Amino acid sequence: MHAVISLRRFALAGVVAGALVAALPGTASADWPPSKGSQGDTQQSGGSDDGTLTSKVTYSGSVRSSGGGTAVRPVTDWTPPACWYEPRSVAEFSKYVETMYDETINTPGQHSYAKTAVGQFRDMYKDGEYKDYNKEKADEGNWWVAVQNPDRMDDPASMECDELPFWVDNGDTPDVEQAVTPQILAEAAYNAIQLPDTEAALAPENVTKVNLPTWAWLDKATFKEVSVTASLNASGLNIQATTTAKPVSLKLEPGTTDAETYPASGECAINADGSIGEPYAKGKADETPPCGLKYLRSSGDGTFRLRATVTWEITWAGTGGAGGDLPNGTFGNDQAVTVQEIQSINR
Repeated sequence: MHAVISLRRFALAGVVAGALVAALPGTASADWPPSKGSQGDTQQSGGSDDGTLTSKVTYSGSVRSSGGGTAVRPVTDWTPPACWYEPRSVAEFSKYVETMYDETINTPGQHSYAKTAVGQFRDMYKDGEYKDYNKEKADEGNWWVAVQNPDRMDDPASMECDELPFWVDNGDTPDVEQAVTPQILAEAAYNAIQLPDTEAALAPENVTKVNLPTWAWLDKATFKEVSVTASLNASGLNIQATTTAKPVSLKLEPGTTDAETYPASGECAINADGSIGEPYAKGKADETPPCGLKYLRSSGDGTFRLRATVTWEITWAGTGGAGGDLPNGTFGNDQAVTVQEIQSINR
């Protein structure tokens, strides 16, 4: 068993919370949950050994760059996890606390209540309930700490993991709902997936005529399965999960009610060969496209904003044979379509 100390139950909750959300300069940051990690174009990097407590989860595969691109949007009100708990060794945790304490005490102009609160926080692990960060038990367990999903740092939900660092003996399961698991990694990877821009190929392209069927399709070479693997290797815990997105349908929204779609629902299912829709070919002018639309009036001097949205089926597989489905996601873009009247010549 292990002790779990909640901010809500901690006698110094108000003081400690006030101190721990004060931003400090330097390599460590005394906020709680701890400071933000970083992301890269193909891999998001987690915490290091510099005294900070950022997530050590790394991401590889089709990963969105830091601050770039739009995340896939779940079709339900489900959201990826905003925070979770990860293990840290005694050396890592003690370094974090000591660095935070030193910077707070030595920062010019720091409020006395902050110094007091951080001192009390340090004493709890160094000389209070725990003795010297449990260094004598370093081989018997780890500290577990709250970290935030780098993609949801500004989300109030990222503060829901408000348990102060707690000790877990080797072989025991952390007694918190959000302790990191392969499924949590899979859910975090969901939000990190970079999907291809959803621009449907059209024929006629960009400029069409009133009452003329416009064919629409997606390039199956571009719209194929993509995946992201989230991995955590920290203090003896080595787990991972791969989340895969597979395109299953294309929905067309013409941007005006004066239009018809093919099929009538506007949703084109994936074909057996993995394609969606059918490219227009010479000689098909009199055929009804399997996927497309027809505008019933001109766009005048402007354009209609055709929205093409792809629905992606999301699955995952992780360490120990774990796996399953996650909510489908959608990803779409608008594209301008000019619709002209058909000009007739009277002789």
